[in-house]
Amino acid sequence: MDSLNEIVEEVVRRVQAQSHSFEVEASGRHVHLCRKDIDILFGEGYQLTKVKELSQPGQFVCKERITVAGPKGVFQNVVILGPERAESQVEVSMTDTRILGINAPVRESGKTEGTPGVVLMNGASVSNLKQGLIVAKRHIHMTPEHAQKNKVTNGQIVQVKVEGTRSLIFDDVVVRVSPKFATYMHIDYDEANACGLGKGTRGYIIL
Repeated sequence: MDSLNEIVEEVVRRVQAQSHSFEVEASGRHVHLCRKDIDILFGEGYQLTKVKELSQPGQFVCKERITVAGPKGVFQNVVILGPERAESQVEVSMTDTRILGINAPVRESGKTEGTPGVVLMNGASVSNLKQGLIVAKRHIHMTPEHAQKNKVTNGQIVQVKVEGTRSLIFDDVVVRVSPKFATYMHIDYDEANACGLGKGTRGYIIL
């Protein structure tokens, strides 16, 4: 009987968890540019060209592409995400840092103080960033409504079970809450491959 009760409790727990689940998206290497670097790379006053909306309101993929270069390797055709930011930032995976030859830290987006720089190129135009290269900390964008439903607050660190083809529990996931967000978890491609992420894969907070 005890084992039956345990099974029932586990089923109930899983159903409740799924009702609080959210979609998980993989984010590839990309660049956010400030006005100064847009002017350097594309010409003064140049406006980035929006081609595709992203899941987060107001965020979009740009038509323009650039090259990111480190002392050991180069990535060409790197996507730019808009809109322009106050400071330029380059987000890569841990595997990418090894190819570039730069030891970039894991950071939340926007927290670039003390991070290494990297070279951005568009043809003959070159911008040498003094800082801004990061491995993005895995995170959940969450609306206040979903945060309340999941009983979490902005900046809280949680564990998330992702139900990919190689189901995996991710530790050290930061929750970011804002009415400007749509609720999605973001991981990089190293992490996506580790859990066998596919289209529509969902995750839920377990701790």
